[in-house]
Amino acid sequence: MRFFELLNFQHTMAWLFPTLVFMVIFGVGLAFTHLHGEDSEACKKNITGSYAEGLEERNAPYPLVMMLIIAGTLIWGFFYIVMHGVLGVKI
Repeated sequence: MRFFELLNFQHTMAWLFPTLVFMVIFGVGLAFTHLHGEDSEACKKNITGSYAEGLEERNAPYPLVMMLIIAGTLIWGFFYIVMHGVLGVKI
């Protein structure tokens, strides 16, 4: 039981706002950033498959933001496990 009810609200806001900021930055990053190569523009225009309802598949470049988020998650997970092992904390 908490002595101050406002503390629950503060914790909720502390979880909610970073999540919303991350979602906005992630969406903007996916929309505008990707790795550019020699044939990036040609790959974005070249249709590799057509499906029903007018859907088309392209071999577009992979977004840089996704690569950074995946790499950061893997690095964080590795160091999380290592530090818990070094400090002797049970996971």
